Amino acid sequence: MAVIYQALCRRASSLLCRLHSTYVRKMRYLNELRENDSLCRQAQSSGTFYLFHKLSPFLQKVGRKYLVPQLSATEMKRILEKFKETEQCMEKSVLIGCSDEHVPYFALDLGALEKSAIESQLKGSFTDLRKALFVVDEKDSPLLASAQALLRWHDSHQYCSKTGQPTHKNVAGSKRVCHASGVIYYPQMASVVITLVSDGSRCLLVRQPSFPPGMFSALSGFCDVGETVEETARREVAEEVGLEAQSFRYSASQHWPFPRSCLMVAGHVLVRAEHAQISVNSLELEAARWFDLEEVTEALKRGPKTSKQEDGSILPWFPPKQAIAHRLIQEWIKEQTS
Repeated sequence: MAVIYQALCRRASSLLCRLHSTYVRKMRYLNELRENDSLCRQAQSSGTFYLFHKLSPFLQKVGRKYLVPQLSATEMKRILEKFKETEQCMEKSVLIGCSDEHVPYFALDLGALEKSAIESQLKGSFTDLRKALFVVDEKDSPLLASAQALLRWHDSHQYCSKTGQPTHKNVAGSKRVCHASGVIYYPQMASVVITLVSDGSRCLLVRQPSFPPGMFSALSGFCDVGETVEETARREVAEEVGLEAQSFRYSASQHWPFPRSCLMVAGHVLVRAEHAQISVNSLELEAARWFDLEEVTEALKRGPKTSKQEDGSILPWFPPKQAIAHRLIQEWIKEQTS
């Protein structure tokens, strides 16, 4: 009986800890807001707002840092009133998270208002998200990325694919409903596999035509219907650089809002050193090359501003630490030096 009593006590203690967990309570609260329109509408009056203008986030430069300001509901109402917008405009916002103290975060796109007037009023600027992710703090990057992805999804899913009738978002913005057919639409992400290819002593990095000058990154591609992550990695390596992957090892995952909302599944691919001759698919890539440890270490120290030389040539540089490709490169360096 004593053993059973102790087991029940441990189970009860474990349940009590979970119920008092900050994370559990936070997730339960967010789920309530997504499912309960009345509760979410009340939360808008006490929440904080991240501003966007045609999907570009609002930033303020303070010294050398770029901050992502959070406006209170009161400040938000004051700004809307100044620009002759009603408070109902706030219902266009989408829920993107909350603090540990249950202060909800909303994102609101003010694309219908004059951009320069808002920037002048709030003393900041609306910045392209790609640029913003290079300069904001790491804790802000995921919020901006998920906010833009959700705002973009609502903008492009305003009509039902079955009836052609308008769809309507719930207050939280977690879904859209076609009242004519009853169909409910939820935001979706495309799966992308990003891989750092290595032949044991070198790693392979590539350039796409859309990359900033000089930037190289890990190889990536969308998953085809029916493929596993491993199959996608093997196919993409074969298609884009003409190499055959021998193994795939998972590293991590990351939400990435480009070109649309994507789930980046990251890993390491190994190819045989004796079969490491690159054959670039020029339809997909601008360049691909092998880098040794010294080259990778040096390139990591550079950024876009320090890569240009006096003769006009541009030295290779890699994605910032907010990108999962950066993590893959750091992991490869650690393996090479351990």
